[in-house]
Parts: sequence; structure tokens; C-alpha cells
Amino acid sequence: MLQDDGAAAPAQPEGWAEPVATALLVLADGTVLEGFGIGATGEAAGEVCFNTAMTGYQEILTDPSYAGQIVTFTFPHIGNVGTNDEDLESLEAAPASGVCGAVIAAAVTAPSNWRSSRHLDAWLKARGIIGITGIDTRALTALIRDHGMPNAVLANDPDGRFDREALRARAAGLPAMEGLDLVPPVTSRAASAWGETAWEHGAGYGTRAPGEGLRVVAIDYGVKRNILRLLARAGCDVTVVPATAKAEEILALAPDGVFLSNGPGDPAATGAYAVPVIRALLDRKVPTFGICLGHQLMGLALGGRTVKMSQGHHGANHPVKDKTTGKVEIVSMNHGFAVDPQSLPDTAVETHVSLFDGSNCGLALTDRPAFSVQHHPEASPGPQDSHYLFDRFVSLIRETKGTNA
Repeated sequence: MLQDDGAAAPAQPEGWAEPVATALLVLADGTVLEGFGIGATGEAAGEVCFNTAMTGYQEILTDPSYAGQIVTFTFPHIGNVGTNDEDLESLEAAPASGVCGAVIAAAVTAPSNWRSSRHLDAWLKARGIIGITGIDTRALTALIRDHGMPNAVLANDPDGRFDREALRARAAGLPAMEGLDLVPPVTSRAASAWGETAWEHGAGYGTRAPGEGLRVVAIDYGVKRNILRLLARAGCDVTVVPATAKAEEILALAPDGVFLSNGPGDPAATGAYAVPVIRALLDRKVPTFGICLGHQLMGLALGGRTVKMSQGHHGANHPVKDKTTGKVEIVSMNHGFAVDPQSLPDTAVETHVSLFDGSNCGLALTDRPAFSVQHHPEASPGPQDSHYLFDRFVSLIRETKGTNA
């Protein structure tokens, strides 16, 4: 074997052998990536995407919008600050409420953070999430960039015993993301009140007493906790309802406003039951705010269409321009579908646009009190540039209430 400079590589010590792979990532095209397993054992299948965030891996791993996906972290040092019992984004229990698996470059080191209560490996095991380390994530990211997000099977066996042909066959037979409604496993099972507010250093998460704020009903397509926290902090009494809630059930709660949450899967598939509800709420001119999947569903409710993206947007460093103010924000993104702005009616104005690829990132209606954004203004993880959108929603509610009065 030759080194990069052409010289012969030094001989390995007698008895030395390559370490046995204890985890495999098998792509739908038959490519096999070998590594070392962490977290739960067994197999997980899904669409492979990459996330460019340098922090917030625990929030990413518990984001319900990643249901049905295996996340490749482009930042190599994942797990170095451990995990805790606070930075969770899903409302429901794992494994259905988050990622299928995690792909990591470097071996996970011992945690070093004052908030850490558990090693990432133990945390992944407890949540039933399979992980693999020792992967060339730069090469995998380049593959996704050039060819799109592939389906794959991730397998972890501490003894390194794998039926590779069976794994290849399973990966090749996985259904495409188009047409998949992945909301049912991640949505709430029943309506509930939410009162927790945003985390503050030295104090942790706060609470607000019910009955003091604006009544907001959050339709849970896979909602993140920090979105609900920021709604509460903005002065809202939040009631979370399942994705299957009917318009009549929502209106019976006498909401001052309605929030359409983020979530996983193909918005057109979820729209089969979500779009009629959203249309009914818009027709009643209930102030409405949507994020991510909620944004896409609002676009569908207006008669628009959504399209599958090749590699999607997943990260915490995406530049988005707010066309209503002219300001550029660095935002958190997590989506594999996008609203086609050319398909929207004249009453829908594009308010935000991605400066990476020009894709639509926001809309507002001129004839009804409603707006939505594709990115994640709750900043969990990510920058806080877009926190103002929660205040914009509250202002819209107050303006509408004043007009109605």
C-alpha cells in the first residue's frame, strides 16, 4: 500500500486487523458505507438528508419533521456536549416522533457541558434511535448534493453480522417520500393546553397562567416544543389539537387565532384531510400563521401546489430575505418540499425568499388575515433573527379583533 507521497506505507504490527464494522448504511443504489454502531441496535429505513447545523443535534434528533428520515450531520463532532432532559422538541415519545437514524463522522467523545446528564450513545439507546459513526460524511453530503436524497437502510449489530444482500433489497424497495403522509405517528392524540415559555439562562423554562392571553389553537402536524413556547411567551393561551381535528371542533374553542405547525412527509398527502380544514378557517377569516409544513399546507389550501426538492434545506445558516422589510435573516430550515409561488393566486403575496436558491419561503394573504413561512423562526436550533414573526402574528390577531369589534 502506498501513502499519499508515493512511499510505501509502514507495515502494520503483527496480528493487527481492520476493526470489524458494527453498522452499515446501505443506499438504494446498492452502495454500502461501513462504520461503527451507536445507540439502538437493529434496522431503520428512511430517506437520507444532511443537516449543516454546528449545534443543536439533540433538537434535530427530536424534531418530528424528520420522521421517515436518516439525518447525516455535516459537522463532525456530534455528541460532544452530551444530552439533557430539557432540549427535546417532540411532544410524543420516540421512536415514531423523530428521526429514523443518525449518521456521524467522528466517534462520540465523553460529554463536556454543565447541562449534560447522559452520553449521546445512552440517550440514543433510550429513544430507540440507531446511529453510525466513522462515515465520510463529506462524501455522502456531496452524493446527496449531486444526486438527491436517497432511500437507505441503517443497520447496527455489535457483532457485525449483516445480510448485505437483504439490506440492499430492502433499501431498493423503499417507497419514495412523494405521496407519504407521515403526520399520523407524530401528531398529538388528544387536545391539550400548553403553558411553558422559552428557556432563560439561570431560570430554565417558565410558565404562564392560562386565561390571560389570546386564545390560539395550534394544529399539531408534528409541532416543535419551542414553537409553542414562543407562542406562549408572545402572550398566547395555546391549545394543541391533533392534525385530524375538524374545523367545527377548532371553531368551537373560539380561537382568536390558529397556528399551523411544522411536520414530516409530503404535504399533498397530508393535505387530503388538512386542506379542507384550513380552507374553512381561512374562509371564516380566523387569523392564521403557518410554519414549514403548515406553510406548505396553506399554499395548497389556496389552490397552489408543492414540489419535491432534490436535496431540501436542512441547517441553521440559511439566508432568507423578508421582502416586506428588505432585511436578510439567517434562519433555521428543515424541509424537502417547497411551495411553487407561480401556482399561488393573486391574493397571496410572496413575503420571504431563500437567497440560496430563490425558492419561496413565505406568503401573506391580501384578502384574509393569514401568513406563513417555510423556515423555522423558533430557532431550535438556530439563530433568533426571525423571532419577530411570533409578535407579527399577535399583532395580526389584535388588529383583526379590533376590526371585528
